[in-house]
Amino acid sequence: MRLLYLKPKLKDLSQGSRIAFIRQFRFMSQDDVSEKLGLSGECKRRTMTRYERDQRKPSNKRLNELSKILQVNINSIKQYNFENIIDLIYLFLWLEELYPRIRISIPDGLSVVDKDKEVLNKCLSEWNRTRDLKDKSLISFYEYMDWKFNYEIEER
Repeated sequence: MRLLYLKPKLKDLSQGSRIAFIRQFRFMSQDDVSEKLGLSGECKRRTMTRYERDQRKPSNKRLNELSKILQVNINSIKQYNFENIIDLIYLFLWLEELYPRIRISIPDGLSVVDKDKEVLNKCLSEWNRTRDLKDKSLISFYEYMDWKFNYEIEER
């Protein structure tokens, strides 16, 4: 017997959709996550439902707990505010789930602070290199997604 794996579908780029996507990717139910968060009672799933529908935002403490339970870098599931280049890079990584053929590069004339341009170029290069490994079947789709979920950007 052969099992069929269906990749979760990312609804949009909201924090809630990203949390739901990773939870499903990790084969976890809302009840599984709720239990690991220590929620109890008849409505223990309600908190996760509200997070995933963006009706409620997790506190920083809860976000840290979620990142550990979902086995991801907190930057994969945090609320982006785009005050720095790092939020933009993580958004690019997620954008690929909505537009699988997307390739992002920095146009020569784009005005970006040199420090940010260096970080952005390094991240885009690492992303393209890892994506190429996946495309050549040198790493699995699961390994590729795990790389994206746990990608750590080194600030200079």
